[in-house]
Amino acid sequence: MNRVLVATGGGDCPGLNAVIRAIVKRAGQEKNWEVIGSIEAFNGILREPTEIMVLDEKTVSGIHYQGGTILGTTNKGGPFAWPIKKPDGTWEEVDRSDEMLRKLQYLGVDAVISIGGEGSQAISYALYEKGLNIIGVPKTIDNDLVGTDSTFGFQTAVQICTEAVDKLVTTAASHNRILILEVMGRYAGWIAMNAAVAGGAEICLIPEIPYDIDKVLQKIDSRFVKGRGFINIVISEGARPIGGDFAKKETGEIGYHNIKFSGAAERLMNELKEAGCPYDMRATVLGHVQRGGVPIAYDRVLATQFGVKAMELVLEGKFGQMVSYRHPYITSVPLKDAIKRYNFVEMDTALIKTARGVGICFGD
Repeated sequence: MNRVLVATGGGDCPGLNAVIRAIVKRAGQEKNWEVIGSIEAFNGILREPTEIMVLDEKTVSGIHYQGGTILGTTNKGGPFAWPIKKPDGTWEEVDRSDEMLRKLQYLGVDAVISIGGEGSQAISYALYEKGLNIIGVPKTIDNDLVGTDSTFGFQTAVQICTEAVDKLVTTAASHNRILILEVMGRYAGWIAMNAAVAGGAEICLIPEIPYDIDKVLQKIDSRFVKGRGFINIVISEGARPIGGDFAKKETGEIGYHNIKFSGAAERLMNELKEAGCPYDMRATVLGHVQRGGVPIAYDRVLATQFGVKAMELVLEGKFGQMVSYRHPYITSVPLKDAIKRYNFVEMDTALIKTARGVGICFGD
């Protein structure tokens, strides 16, 4: 009997369970394959005792519409940077990748399917370089993986953000206010831009276009007559003013290396006040609401396609690949190419042109 191990790493994302289910369903069509899952990414393999679970038809029944992941996930630590507390109370990180590979061999694991974003796939590639038979499945609400046209979870996040814009429009109009909605996306502005276009926002500030506060204020002034009017602004958490840095803070969390974006909307409000903006303003930070809940149909379908393709790549022995959506095909790309850079919003993309065409201001 051959055995494939599934792990979900990084932030949670609508559609993860649909991928897991699809892998199990596809493996079930083969007589000599079974599927197991590692709890909280690869932590389940690295912990003592080992934390794994059998993934079979009963386990995955009906999970395709559930948010989150039945395997749990983490974006801390990992096989190459496992945090260990020293006797003096300080922490150090050790490389346990060789130990993990030995444990996988001991468990009879023939292949691994790692579902995760850029950081998780960088780990996948490093493990592949050490000889592990591994397949990557792209997962991120930020849509910032260059190796695929789209990632599951992204459209659900956009839908949630758009619904928030819709609600803020009515309260902004009722109070003659500026309503600022801060959304996720890290270094890429895809969520903000899609939500701004879909929700009818007048200003959209994204990481790829550093904004001029005077240009933002000009757009705001154009929406008010004798103090009456309203305007909705969608700002990505990674947006920054010209010459400025990201709004961020240190977390102090052991094993967590990502920048924690925090305060882009609040900073924008302060900048507008300092620039002389006289209108009433409120900021809403949508936060982790964007990550949770039921995946929309599009993301369930894409996640299912990714899961089936991942298992088929295992069956074909095509390791070191990441599943990819290249419209209209579900294909794969080498992990090395998938993580070589971020999928930033390019200035000539169709959505940028559409946004400018309907008068959305990017602060430039």
